[in-house]
Amino acid sequence: MAPPPTLPRQRLRYTRILDVAAGFARKGLDSVVLSEVAAKADVPLGTLYRYFPSATQLVLALYRKQLTELHAANSPAAPAAGTSAAPAKRPAGRSAKPAAGNAAGDVPAQATVGVVMEIFHMRLMQPAVEQCLNKAVYTKDTDTTKLLREIDSTAEKAVTAVSGDAAVSRVLLLTVTGLVQSVRCRRLSLFEAEEGLKKACALLTSSRPAA
Repeated sequence: MAPPPTLPRQRLRYTRILDVAAGFARKGLDSVVLSEVAAKADVPLGTLYRYFPSATQLVLALYRKQLTELHAANSPAAPAAGTSAAPAKRPAGRSAKPAAGNAAGDVPAQATVGVVMEIFHMRLMQPAVEQCLNKAVYTKDTDTTKLLREIDSTAEKAVTAVSGDAAVSRVLLLTVTGLVQSVRCRRLSLFEAEEGLKKACALLTSSRPAA
């Protein structure tokens, strides 16, 4: 699996592949057919295979891109080199703009809710992403493991940028995993899961002073 390109023209083609893949990801992993993605993105199939040898790697790379954009959109720091400064594309159509903290310096709980809810909807509304995350395991020295580590790290950074606490972020991301599975198995309604996630964010952040 080749690394993301650095040349502008190649980078545009790489991004176009991922943008097209987002439409397929909403249907499920079985619907992510690489030849169809290549045709719709108007790129040679060999080019797509160079960057994404399997549907799983393509979908995980798509999710990594979405998390990177979410982090950039909500981080107080300037976007990293090579990262678009444009607002993140949000599959679930949600806004996750950070809210200003209050006079007492409390952690902006509402901003944390926004980012965590965005990740929840990314996973819920893109079945292919969820399938890849559920079936993929860490195996030493594989491209898939590298993608998974980058996804875990970026998701944690995105939540920590607004929660101010990496440990809190990890707990909230684990909560997201459980709630997505509960909704997909119909043990909880979407409304119940969203309300539970809001309460989890409030409990873990609203009463804790910012570091």
